[in-house]
Amino acid sequence: MADDSQAFSKSTIGSYAALGDSFTEGVGDPGPGDTFIGWADRLAVLLSDEHPEEHGFRYANLAVRGRLLDQIVTEQVPRAKELSPDLVTFCAGGNDILRPGSDPDAVAERYEAAVVDLASSVGTVLLCTGFDTRDMPVLRHLRGKIATYTAHVRAIADRHGCPVLDLWSLRSVQDRRAWSEDRLHLSADGHTRVALRAAQVLGLDVPADPDQPWPDEGQRTAAEVRRDNIHWAREHLVPWIGRRLRGESSGDHVEPKRPDLLPL
Repeated sequence: MADDSQAFSKSTIGSYAALGDSFTEGVGDPGPGDTFIGWADRLAVLLSDEHPEEHGFRYANLAVRGRLLDQIVTEQVPRAKELSPDLVTFCAGGNDILRPGSDPDAVAERYEAAVVDLASSVGTVLLCTGFDTRDMPVLRHLRGKIATYTAHVRAIADRHGCPVLDLWSLRSVQDRRAWSEDRLHLSADGHTRVALRAAQVLGLDVPADPDQPWPDEGQRTAAEVRRDNIHWAREHLVPWIGRRLRGESSGDHVEPKRPDLLPL
């Protein structure tokens, strides 16, 4: 793994705000009631372990599912600047890249402007690349656009001295068990592996290797694969396409789950 950690001390991260869309909100990793946990919440726990004193660490999660980059910049970046945490994770632009006709170069220009704005008001800004989608139904057809955007994110990080959560190189999340039933969001295990990798990037000692191999599950039959694909298309793909055609978002009427910096 490339060393993307910067010259900062993990002990100085006493506050953390997560910005983004469904990935950072934690969709696919169910919590109590109708809430989600997700990699950012799990990373916050690991960071809080570095501050054992009571109320020594505070965390906010401003991410909302379905948000496009410009919405994140308008709704979440100003709030993050107000909170002025020691660490911000900024994972945005993925929903834009999924849109037909979107230009990853143009999305990256707007993304970089937001990074510059954030970096002027907060401590460390950690950026996230896209996943390698070569083995994922539907999304594998967008692999070229996602790769282009990922290259831009790494270049932006280099220009502005930001650490990078490189999801493209995280091979363990290319396993189907890292993904939830909808095949668009990570499972609880997938979110856990991303949190562990993020903690590594920030210089923390982690309890497990995020890229450790999955247990052998044996070979699935062609009939099992076909049955799973039919179920997925009926239950998840068709409703997703329907929302796109109607101009609806899964995040309509959804508020950030943790809008203030609060102790865990």
